[in-house]
Amino acid sequence: MWAQTLSGPFRFEQVELAAPDPAQLTPRQVLLATRAGAICGSDLPNFRGGLWPHPAAADGWGATRAPGFPLHEIVGEVVASRHPDHAPGDLVVGWASMFDGIAELVVTDGDGLAGYDTALPTTTAVMLQPLACVLYAVEQLGDITGKSVAVLGQGPIGLLFSHVLKARGAARVTGVDPVDRTDVASVFGVDDVVTARAERWAGRLSDADRPSVVVEAVGHQISTLQPALDAVAFGGQVFYFGVPDDPIYPFDMMTFLRKNLTLRSGVALERRRVLADADRYLAAHPELRDGYVTHVHPVSDVQAAFATALAPRPGQLKISIDMT
Repeated sequence: MWAQTLSGPFRFEQVELAAPDPAQLTPRQVLLATRAGAICGSDLPNFRGGLWPHPAAADGWGATRAPGFPLHEIVGEVVASRHPDHAPGDLVVGWASMFDGIAELVVTDGDGLAGYDTALPTTTAVMLQPLACVLYAVEQLGDITGKSVAVLGQGPIGLLFSHVLKARGAARVTGVDPVDRTDVASVFGVDDVVTARAERWAGRLSDADRPSVVVEAVGHQISTLQPALDAVAFGGQVFYFGVPDDPIYPFDMMTFLRKNLTLRSGVALERRRVLADADRYLAAHPELRDGYVTHVHPVSDVQAAFATALAPRPGQLKISIDMT
């Protein structure tokens, strides 16, 4: 089978290797023939040669040459299964549990997969995985009806947060990003578009303008947690969703204490349930189907797809990879 592998920072090459043996699947595992994937911000540090070693990493430059790495948002057809809810021929969406989805065949945990509306093109259906993550995160915030909320970062994940928060009853949604997202604000439920760095926006807020909830949807650096704490209203909530590249962050405990804040975070659990929720949510909000995936690259062009994802710009949101 074919697979793309990182041969070094910013470089993919296609390799041929033996296909997984269906007889070697362990209970609840599934063998998928991949149909499409999508690039998540958490994949990009590895493409740059960053510090997220794969469990199979054995080299010295930070990431790994493990075939198929790094990509976890996938759509595929079940080839073989030892999971009771997945059968050969099923089309499913979800997680490549070893982040090795840029390959012709992938072995993954069936608990991170679910069926979906197969009328969707596979390169659109990949959006159900990040949408599931956002839906699960917003559940943790409780009832936000009538509240003012802000989302730091208006890339593909941040815009989904804006849409879901608005759909869940937020009175006003502010989207903050250095990239101008005016062109898509109305589609994603953003009432106030702030084209600025988070700290500049937070530093200009009056007490009356402070949101009750701030979602940090940037991650990968330590600079945006502080503006979230600075911006949120007294007694408010901060949800840290952006994936950290650093294991330890400086934390302004005095602001956190004096403002009586709640800090939340966490990865998506109950994955099959929230993937089904995402499928229903997308059916209820068809405007997202056309506006979310803006670029589709063939898998032979995966290096260019990742390079594009490293340079966010107006008009560019989710980048999908066609693996057929």
